[in-house]
Amino acid sequence: MSDATTTSISFEFFPPKTPEGADKLRLVRQDLYALNPHFFSVTYGAGGSTQDGTLQQVQAILAEGHDAAPHFSCIGATRDSVRAQLAQFKAAGIRRMVALRGDLPSGHGTFGEFRYASELVAFIREETGTHFHIEVGCYPEVHPQAKSPESDLKAYVTKVKAGATSAITQYFFNTDAYFRFVDEAYQQGADIPVVPGIMPIISSTQLMRFSDACGAEIPRWVRLRLQSFGDDSASIKAFGLEVVTDLCDQLLTAGVPGLHFYTMNQSTAVKQICQNLRLGV
Repeated sequence: MSDATTTSISFEFFPPKTPEGADKLRLVRQDLYALNPHFFSVTYGAGGSTQDGTLQQVQAILAEGHDAAPHFSCIGATRDSVRAQLAQFKAAGIRRMVALRGDLPSGHGTFGEFRYASELVAFIREETGTHFHIEVGCYPEVHPQAKSPESDLKAYVTKVKAGATSAITQYFFNTDAYFRFVDEAYQQGADIPVVPGIMPIISSTQLMRFSDACGAEIPRWVRLRLQSFGDDSASIKAFGLEVVTDLCDQLLTAGVPGLHFYTMNQSTAVKQICQNLRLGV
């Protein structure tokens, strides 16, 4: 087991849709603060459908003394709307964001004035200089909408050269895919830190659904083991903890710059993984 006490960890939330969800997330936040995370990121839906909730969560985390980054997508946005949003972020004391193209919402046929995340990153830099730490996304196993692995890598390199500070990957279970992606990106001059995104395995059906949607490969042996447990949620969670802890240990041993956990607004599995790895202690 690697000694990972100084490793940077961060956590992703999504904005709760109900008062009950907000109360639950408040407790989850408190639980995870004990792990001394570097920052929290907060997503928002297609076309900015939960944008107000995103900002509320970010402001709550900042008010509780921790760094937080809103996800910021540019689909359907104009330069004026982005400029106004950047001013709102500055006024709220936000210094970090996750800049994304975003998904086209159902029935939404226009890109707006930005077609790619690289254009958003470049515009943020033009408007605000170095005020914001800009995270971007990347896909070690190739974006599901990419024409080819080469075009996907090129799009990532373009984002980096537009002014990204660091990157967070889509989750994966194959470390070779991550290391190959980082090596190829570095060879093309995209030499910013690339933090692996980590998805705890809490539910077999949820993991299968997410992975099919985002193009993350579940190794055959993991998929078959999960299927063999049927509805035995305790066995699924125990096996998931073992698999994800081992994955993180391999990454930490290789010296990755940090780990970013997709919490699904839950703390139990994430806390256990971090405790297994002596992270945040």
